[in-house]
Amino acid sequence: MLRSPAHSLTGIHAATIVPMHADYSLDEAALAQHIAGVTAVKGIRGLLINGHAGENFTLTVAEKKRVVEIAREVAPPDCYLVSGVNQESSLAAAEEASILQQAGADALLVFPPNSWALGHADDVVLIHHRHVLEATDCPLMIYGAPVGAGQMSYPLSVLGELVREPRICAVKEGSWEVAAYEANRRHLKQIRPEFIVMGSGDEHLLTSYMIGNEGSQVSLAAVIPELLCDLWDASAGGDWTRARLVHEKIYPLSVAVYRDAPGGRATARLKACLKILGRLQSDALRPPQPLATVSEYHTLESALKHALG
Repeated sequence: MLRSPAHSLTGIHAATIVPMHADYSLDEAALAQHIAGVTAVKGIRGLLINGHAGENFTLTVAEKKRVVEIAREVAPPDCYLVSGVNQESSLAAAEEASILQQAGADALLVFPPNSWALGHADDVVLIHHRHVLEATDCPLMIYGAPVGAGQMSYPLSVLGELVREPRICAVKEGSWEVAAYEANRRHLKQIRPEFIVMGSGDEHLLTSYMIGNEGSQVSLAAVIPELLCDLWDASAGGDWTRARLVHEKIYPLSVAVYRDAPGGRATARLKACLKILGRLQSDALRPPQPLATVSEYHTLESALKHALG
């Protein structure tokens, strides 16, 4: 039975990591423990699995399927599972989407192929999503890429075409820029007022909540889920004084994980955080990404102490 996203895609959804052994194989036991720990936190409404934090661009389809199966086995029955779909070919994306839905995903988040960063015609985006739609019958989500990700960030005209498809129900709005977030949200809501906009820029969650928001899919919730849920609850209740206090706790960690140079280091830093907290034994991740450096570890330790102290 399909579960409606209208109520399920609200609140905080943690974008989880995938633990690995030293030989880069999936550590299934550690993955189960990670998912069980995150979903046990009151206020976590769902998960994004096989997202960027979950190294979806390095996993095989069989491994992604296994991630979905483990999450379905371990997470509470009411936990809404969204799995990422990330392939360069539309045919491969359609095949992967069908497999991941059958494995137990409630909905699918369609990532733009990395090759699109160099440029593409608008029709390419529509064709890609159409192939996934035809291969599945579950709700789909759009990925709103950061404005700094070249042509992977969709213009308003393309978003407007995508949102007219009834089964496309939500966007993981990760433009990572406040003006773009508000412009995209206004445009999508004007076309479909019921459309779900999940503000997912970890550094400016407070701002996106003030502008307007239905929920968030964020990888920081895989590390400090209680604080992310506190921020959501305070914002949803209009308690902006409390929300600002929680934001002040979270902000240094969000900068240390996502903003500090060099870029593209979030997954390594998230795993380092979990290792510092004693929730992960190995911080291994697949090449070409290197492990977090000693300097990064020191920065993350300080930021975690600030957040949790």
